[in-house]
Amino acid sequence: MKQVKDILKLINKVKKTRLVVAAAHDEYVIDAVNSALELGFIYPILIGNKSKILSIIREKKFDEKLYEIIDIFDDLLIAESSVKLIREKKADILMKGLIDTRVLLKAVVNSETGIKDAKMLSHVALFSYPILNRVLFATDCAMNIAPTVDQKILILENVLKLTKVLGYKKPLVGIVSAVEKVNPKMVSTVDAEAIKNEYLNNNIKGCVVDGPFAIDNLVSMDSVKHKGIDSLVAGKADILLMPTIEAGNVFYKTSVFLANAQTAGIILGAKAPIILTSRADTAVSKLYSIALAAVLANEA
Repeated sequence: MKQVKDILKLINKVKKTRLVVAAAHDEYVIDAVNSALELGFIYPILIGNKSKILSIIREKKFDEKLYEIIDIFDDLLIAESSVKLIREKKADILMKGLIDTRVLLKAVVNSETGIKDAKMLSHVALFSYPILNRVLFATDCAMNIAPTVDQKILILENVLKLTKVLGYKKPLVGIVSAVEKVNPKMVSTVDAEAIKNEYLNNNIKGCVVDGPFAIDNLVSMDSVKHKGIDSLVAGKADILLMPTIEAGNVFYKTSVFLANAQTAGIILGAKAPIILTSRADTAVSKLYSIALAAVLANEA
């Protein structure tokens, strides 16, 4: 993939996907859902305040007959109902609308009624930039606060399932820190060394892993040459494995607001892809995220 928008080229190969939106009474969410509907790759199920949902649809002159709307006001019930549709295989992908993330994810990870599938859930964001000829996968930018070494490996395993679906044979994984050398006073570098050792011991497969690296040494060949770094990953990374949520979130917001990045993002590790975009994300970014989730769901 050269750009995030290339995801839209893949939807022609997927069957129509049932999308359930939790708390769909949100203008930007409905804009994105309608765009996906017009492209013909989703069947939308909107759960939330029906009168508000219909008001938005009618104001924008969308065709309300194309939507299934379930009228529920309480956020807890909205979350539980949305997750239930996934669990009962009546929907294929789940999207967060105007609902608190904690409320929705609590329903997702419920041990009795939830849809958690992998050992842990994690967020991945895709970025493409005007000055870069490839897509970057950054993880975790929005969910896990301070993952341990073992958790970072689980996060990596989650994203590798996605890159495989998208056609990556052996993605290059850069472990992000602030420097390229291990410093006992900098936890992220110590973690990077441990993760790299797991890779060298053949416990991480299907990719090439190296680190620690500062961001410039993962995305800029000029920086790599200037510093004399010798690595298959340096300057060419596909996946950026973030040290903490602070680093991931700053990278995400900087990419969007200062670098004009195209973006898409989903939660991995559940029985269905979960679209968990920020309220600040554009309708186009939300559309790309829906398309990404649909492509992944069709491979399940």
